[in-house]
Amino acid sequence: MILSIIAYLSIVLFLGISVYKAYQFAGMPFHGRMDLYPVPKEKGYEHGGSYFEETAWWSKPHEVSHIREIIEMLKEIIFIKKLFENQRPFWWISYALHLGIYLIMAWTILLVIGAMFELNGILVAADSSSILGLLVFYLSIVTGYIGLALGALGSGMLFLRRAFDNTLKKYTTPQEYFNLLLIFVALITGIFTWGNDLSFGYAREVTGNLVTFTPFVADGLLTLHVVLVGIMLTYIPISKMSHYVGKYFTFHKVLWDNNPNLKGSGVEQQVKNAASFRPTTSWSAPHIKPPVAPEK
Repeated sequence: MILSIIAYLSIVLFLGISVYKAYQFAGMPFHGRMDLYPVPKEKGYEHGGSYFEETAWWSKPHEVSHIREIIEMLKEIIFIKKLFENQRPFWWISYALHLGIYLIMAWTILLVIGAMFELNGILVAADSSSILGLLVFYLSIVTGYIGLALGALGSGMLFLRRAFDNTLKKYTTPQEYFNLLLIFVALITGIFTWGNDLSFGYAREVTGNLVTFTPFVADGLLTLHVVLVGIMLTYIPISKMSHYVGKYFTFHKVLWDNNPNLKGSGVEQQVKNAASFRPTTSWSAPHIKPPVAPEK
Protein backbone atom coordinates (compact mmCIF):
# COMPACT_ATOMS: atom_id res chain seq x y z
CA MET A 1 0.00 0.00 0.00
CA ILE A 2 2.86 2.40 0.82
CA LEU A 3 4.45 1.80 -2.60
CA SER A 4 1.10 2.53 -4.26
CA ILE A 5 0.86 5.83 -2.37
CA ILE A 6 4.43 6.75 -3.37
CA ALA A 7 3.73 5.92 -7.02
CA TYR A 8 0.48 7.88 -7.22
CA LEU A 9 1.76 10.83 -5.21
CA SER A 10 4.85 11.20 -7.40
CA ILE A 11 2.73 11.09 -10.58
CA VAL A 12 0.31 13.70 -9.22
CA LEU A 13 3.21 15.94 -8.14
CA PHE A 14 4.93 15.54 -11.51
CA LEU A 15 1.81 16.54 -13.44
CA GLY A 16 0.73 19.22 -11.00
CA ILE A 17 4.11 20.98 -10.79
CA SER A 18 4.53 20.77 -14.57
CA VAL A 19 1.14 22.43 -15.13
CA TYR A 20 1.97 25.09 -12.52
CA LYS A 21 5.28 25.88 -14.23
CA ALA A 22 3.48 26.22 -17.56
CA TYR A 23 1.06 28.62 -15.84
CA GLN A 24 4.02 30.64 -14.52
CA PHE A 25 5.63 30.81 -17.97
CA ALA A 26 2.37 31.95 -19.55
CA GLY A 27 2.05 34.79 -17.03
CA MET A 28 5.56 36.15 -17.42
CA PRO A 29 6.13 39.69 -18.71
CA PHE A 30 6.69 40.34 -22.39
CA HIS A 31 9.84 38.57 -23.53
CA GLY A 32 12.76 39.72 -25.62
CA ARG A 33 11.85 38.35 -29.04
CA MET A 34 14.50 36.93 -31.34
CA ASP A 35 12.34 36.58 -34.46
CA LEU A 36 14.52 33.88 -36.05
CA TYR A 37 13.59 33.08 -39.63
CA PRO A 38 12.10 31.14 -41.21
CA VAL A 39 9.02 31.33 -39.02
CA PRO A 40 7.22 28.00 -39.65
CA LYS A 41 3.76 29.37 -38.93
CA GLU A 42 3.88 31.74 -41.92
CA LYS A 43 2.43 30.40 -45.14
CA GLY A 44 4.50 30.64 -48.30
CA TYR A 45 7.79 31.79 -46.75
CA GLU A 46 9.69 28.49 -46.60
CA HIS A 47 12.68 30.19 -48.29
CA GLY A 48 13.52 31.85 -44.98
CA GLY A 49 11.90 35.24 -45.25
CA SER A 50 8.86 36.84 -43.74
CA TYR A 51 5.64 38.47 -44.77
CA PHE A 52 7.32 41.74 -43.78
CA GLU A 53 9.05 41.52 -47.20
CA GLU A 54 5.75 42.24 -48.90
CA THR A 55 5.11 45.75 -50.12
CA ALA A 56 2.72 47.50 -47.72
CA TRP A 57 2.68 44.38 -45.56
CA TRP A 58 0.71 46.19 -42.86
CA SER A 59 -2.27 46.43 -45.14
CA LYS A 60 -2.33 42.71 -45.94
CA PRO A 61 -3.64 39.82 -43.82
CA HIS A 62 -1.04 37.92 -41.82
CA GLU A 63 -1.79 34.29 -42.72
CA VAL A 64 -0.38 31.68 -40.36
CA SER A 65 -0.40 27.89 -40.07
CA HIS A 66 -0.16 26.70 -36.49
CA ILE A 67 -0.15 23.08 -37.70
CA ARG A 68 3.21 23.61 -39.39
CA GLU A 69 4.47 25.36 -36.27
CA ILE A 70 3.46 22.38 -34.12
CA ILE A 71 5.13 19.97 -36.57
CA GLU A 72 8.40 21.92 -36.31
CA MET A 73 8.13 21.90 -32.52
CA LEU A 74 7.59 18.14 -32.51
CA LYS A 75 10.72 17.66 -34.62
CA GLU A 76 12.70 19.36 -31.88
CA ILE A 77 10.88 17.72 -28.98
CA ILE A 78 10.90 14.17 -30.36
CA PHE A 79 14.14 14.14 -32.36
CA ILE A 80 16.17 17.03 -30.82
CA LYS A 81 16.61 18.40 -34.33
CA LYS A 82 18.88 21.37 -33.58
CA LEU A 83 21.38 19.26 -31.64
CA PHE A 84 21.42 16.76 -34.53
CA GLU A 85 22.19 19.51 -37.03
CA ASN A 86 24.81 21.34 -34.97
CA GLN A 87 26.47 18.79 -32.66
CA ARG A 88 26.03 15.38 -34.23
CA PRO A 89 28.51 13.46 -31.98
CA PHE A 90 26.81 14.79 -28.83
CA TRP A 91 23.36 14.09 -30.28
CA TRP A 92 23.80 10.32 -30.27
CA ILE A 93 24.13 9.97 -26.50
CA SER A 94 21.66 12.76 -25.71
CA TYR A 95 19.05 11.22 -28.00
CA ALA A 96 19.67 7.79 -26.49
CA LEU A 97 18.56 9.22 -23.14
CA HIS A 98 15.55 11.06 -24.54
CA LEU A 99 14.40 8.17 -26.73
CA GLY A 100 14.85 5.83 -23.78
CA ILE A 101 12.60 8.07 -21.67
CA TYR A 102 9.95 8.19 -24.42
CA LEU A 103 10.00 4.39 -24.74
CA ILE A 104 9.77 3.94 -20.97
CA MET A 105 6.73 6.21 -20.93
CA ALA A 106 5.16 4.05 -23.66
CA TRP A 107 6.16 0.90 -21.74
CA THR A 108 4.49 2.18 -18.58
CA ILE A 109 1.26 2.89 -20.45
CA LEU A 110 1.38 -0.57 -22.04
CA LEU A 111 1.92 -2.17 -18.62
CA VAL A 112 -1.17 -0.38 -17.30
CA ILE A 113 -3.20 -1.48 -20.34
CA GLY A 114 -1.89 -5.04 -20.02
CA ALA A 115 -2.70 -5.12 -16.30
CA MET A 116 -6.21 -3.85 -16.94
CA PHE A 117 -6.70 -6.47 -19.65
CA GLU A 118 -5.66 -9.25 -17.30
CA LEU A 119 -7.88 -7.89 -14.53
CA ASN A 120 -10.79 -8.06 -16.97
CA GLY A 121 -9.99 -11.58 -18.14
CA ILE A 122 -8.22 -10.63 -21.39
CA LEU A 123 -4.99 -12.59 -21.66
CA VAL A 124 -1.80 -10.65 -22.45
CA ALA A 125 0.74 -13.33 -23.32
CA ALA A 126 2.44 -14.99 -26.25
CA ASP A 127 -0.30 -17.65 -26.37
CA SER A 128 -3.14 -15.13 -26.17
CA SER A 129 -5.89 -15.50 -28.74
CA SER A 130 -6.54 -11.76 -28.64
CA ILE A 131 -4.74 -9.79 -31.36
CA LEU A 132 -4.83 -6.69 -29.17
CA GLY A 133 -3.48 -8.70 -26.24
CA LEU A 134 -0.62 -9.99 -28.39
CA LEU A 135 0.15 -6.47 -29.63
CA VAL A 136 0.28 -5.11 -26.08
CA PHE A 137 2.39 -8.07 -24.98
CA TYR A 138 5.10 -7.71 -27.64
CA LEU A 139 5.12 -3.92 -27.67
CA SER A 140 5.63 -3.87 -23.90
CA ILE A 141 8.64 -6.19 -24.28
CA VAL A 142 10.20 -4.08 -27.05
CA THR A 143 9.60 -0.69 -25.44
CA GLY A 144 10.57 -1.93 -21.98
CA TYR A 145 13.94 -3.47 -22.74
CA ILE A 146 15.04 -0.97 -25.36
CA GLY A 147 13.81 1.97 -23.27
CA LEU A 148 15.59 0.89 -20.08
CA ALA A 149 18.79 0.09 -21.98
CA LEU A 150 18.87 3.34 -23.98
CA GLY A 151 17.93 5.48 -21.00
CA ALA A 152 20.62 3.98 -18.78
CA LEU A 153 23.21 4.14 -21.56
CA GLY A 154 22.38 7.73 -22.46
CA SER A 155 22.35 9.08 -18.89
CA GLY A 156 25.57 7.22 -18.04
CA MET A 157 27.37 8.40 -21.17
CA LEU A 158 26.20 11.99 -20.68
CA PHE A 159 27.49 11.90 -17.10
CA LEU A 160 30.91 10.65 -18.28
CA ARG A 161 30.99 13.09 -21.19
CA ARG A 162 30.38 16.04 -18.87
CA ALA A 163 32.89 14.72 -16.33
CA PHE A 164 35.76 14.17 -18.76
CA ASP A 165 35.18 16.63 -21.60
CA ASN A 166 37.46 19.60 -20.90
CA THR A 167 34.97 22.07 -22.36
CA LEU A 168 31.71 20.70 -20.99
CA LYS A 169 32.92 20.21 -17.43
CA LYS A 170 33.67 23.94 -17.17
CA TYR A 171 29.95 24.67 -17.61
CA THR A 172 28.48 21.68 -15.80
CA THR A 173 27.12 22.38 -12.33
CA PRO A 174 26.88 19.82 -9.50
CA GLN A 175 23.11 19.81 -10.00
CA GLU A 176 23.51 18.60 -13.59
CA TYR A 177 25.72 15.73 -12.45
CA PHE A 178 23.11 14.86 -9.84
CA ASN A 179 20.30 14.98 -12.41
CA LEU A 180 22.01 12.48 -14.70
CA LEU A 181 23.10 10.27 -11.82
CA LEU A 182 19.55 10.14 -10.41
CA ILE A 183 18.12 9.06 -13.77
CA PHE A 184 20.90 6.51 -14.24
CA VAL A 185 20.44 4.92 -10.80
CA ALA A 186 16.65 4.82 -11.16
CA LEU A 187 16.96 3.07 -14.54
CA ILE A 188 19.70 0.68 -13.42
CA THR A 189 17.56 -0.46 -10.48
CA GLY A 190 14.76 -0.94 -13.00
CA ILE A 191 16.99 -3.15 -15.16
CA PHE A 192 17.94 -5.28 -12.16
CA THR A 193 14.34 -5.38 -10.95
CA TRP A 194 12.80 -6.52 -14.23
CA GLY A 195 15.85 -8.12 -15.86
CA ASN A 196 14.81 -11.69 -15.03
CA ASP A 197 11.18 -11.03 -15.97
CA LEU A 198 11.58 -11.55 -19.72
CA SER A 199 7.86 -11.30 -20.51
CA PHE A 200 7.23 -8.56 -17.91
CA GLY A 201 4.52 -10.73 -16.38
CA TYR A 202 5.62 -9.75 -12.88
CA ALA A 203 5.77 -6.10 -13.95
CA ARG A 204 2.15 -6.26 -15.13
CA GLU A 205 1.17 -8.00 -11.88
CA VAL A 206 2.80 -5.27 -9.80
CA THR A 207 1.23 -2.61 -12.02
CA GLY A 208 -2.18 -4.19 -11.51
CA ASN A 209 -1.64 -4.15 -7.75
CA LEU A 210 -0.61 -0.49 -7.88
CA VAL A 211 -3.64 0.40 -9.99
CA THR A 212 -6.08 -1.39 -7.67
CA PHE A 213 -4.25 -0.46 -4.44
CA THR A 214 -3.90 -4.15 -3.68
CA PRO A 215 -1.15 -4.97 -1.16
CA PHE A 216 1.68 -7.13 -2.50
CA VAL A 217 5.01 -8.44 -1.30
CA ALA A 218 7.91 -6.34 -2.56
CA ASP A 219 11.57 -7.20 -2.09
CA GLY A 220 14.19 -4.59 -1.28
CA LEU A 221 15.21 -4.00 -4.89
CA LEU A 222 11.65 -3.34 -6.08
CA THR A 223 11.03 -1.03 -3.13
CA LEU A 224 14.24 0.89 -3.89
CA HIS A 225 13.29 1.16 -7.56
CA VAL A 226 9.79 2.50 -6.86
CA VAL A 227 11.12 5.00 -4.30
CA LEU A 228 13.84 6.24 -6.69
CA VAL A 229 11.37 6.62 -9.56
CA GLY A 230 9.02 8.50 -7.23
CA ILE A 231 11.81 10.85 -6.18
CA MET A 232 12.83 11.34 -9.81
CA LEU A 233 9.29 12.16 -10.97
CA THR A 234 8.85 14.67 -8.16
CA TYR A 235 12.26 16.23 -8.68
CA ILE A 236 12.26 16.60 -12.48
CA PRO A 237 9.67 19.42 -12.77
CA ILE A 238 11.41 21.53 -10.09
CA SER A 239 14.87 21.12 -11.63
CA LYS A 240 16.56 22.23 -14.85
CA MET A 241 15.17 19.08 -16.44
CA SER A 242 11.79 20.82 -16.59
CA HIS A 243 12.79 22.33 -19.94
CA TYR A 244 10.10 20.13 -21.49
CA VAL A 245 7.58 22.61 -20.06
CA GLY A 246 9.26 25.62 -21.64
CA LYS A 247 9.68 24.20 -25.14
CA TYR A 248 6.38 25.63 -26.39
CA PHE A 249 7.05 29.08 -24.97
CA THR A 250 10.63 29.11 -26.27
CA PHE A 251 9.60 28.43 -29.84
CA HIS A 252 6.12 29.91 -30.10
CA LYS A 253 6.62 33.03 -27.97
CA VAL A 254 10.34 33.82 -28.34
CA LEU A 255 11.92 32.41 -31.51
CA TRP A 256 8.93 32.56 -33.85
CA ASP A 257 6.78 35.38 -32.50
CA ASN A 258 7.05 38.07 -35.19
CA ASN A 259 3.65 39.69 -34.77
CA PRO A 260 4.18 43.40 -35.53
CA ASN A 261 3.82 46.08 -32.89
CA LEU A 262 1.04 48.07 -34.54
CA LYS A 263 -0.92 50.87 -32.93
CA GLY A 264 -3.82 49.48 -30.94
CA SER A 265 -2.62 45.88 -31.27
CA GLY A 266 -2.24 43.32 -28.54
CA VAL A 267 1.54 43.51 -28.95
CA GLU A 268 1.45 47.24 -28.18
CA GLN A 269 -0.45 46.54 -24.97
CA GLN A 270 2.05 43.83 -24.02
CA VAL A 271 4.91 46.27 -24.55
CA LYS A 272 3.20 48.85 -22.35
CA ASN A 273 2.62 46.28 -19.64
CA ALA A 274 6.25 45.18 -19.83
CA ALA A 275 7.46 48.78 -19.61
CA SER A 276 5.48 49.31 -16.42
CA PHE A 277 6.59 46.02 -14.86
CA ARG A 278 8.45 46.33 -11.58
CA PRO A 279 9.93 43.19 -10.01
CA THR A 280 8.95 42.39 -6.46
CA THR A 281 12.42 41.07 -5.66
CA SER A 282 15.46 43.27 -5.11
CA TRP A 283 18.18 42.72 -7.69
CA SER A 284 21.73 44.01 -7.48
CA ALA A 285 21.96 44.87 -11.18
CA PRO A 286 22.29 48.65 -11.72
CA HIS A 287 19.66 48.75 -14.50
CA ILE A 288 16.98 47.38 -12.18
CA LYS A 289 17.64 49.70 -9.25
CA PRO A 290 15.58 52.88 -8.83
CA PRO A 291 17.39 56.12 -9.77
CA VAL A 292 19.27 57.83 -6.97
CA ALA A 293 18.46 61.52 -6.44
CA PRO A 294 21.53 63.76 -6.91
CA GLU A 295 23.01 65.34 -3.81
CA LYS A 296 22.29 69.02 -3.27
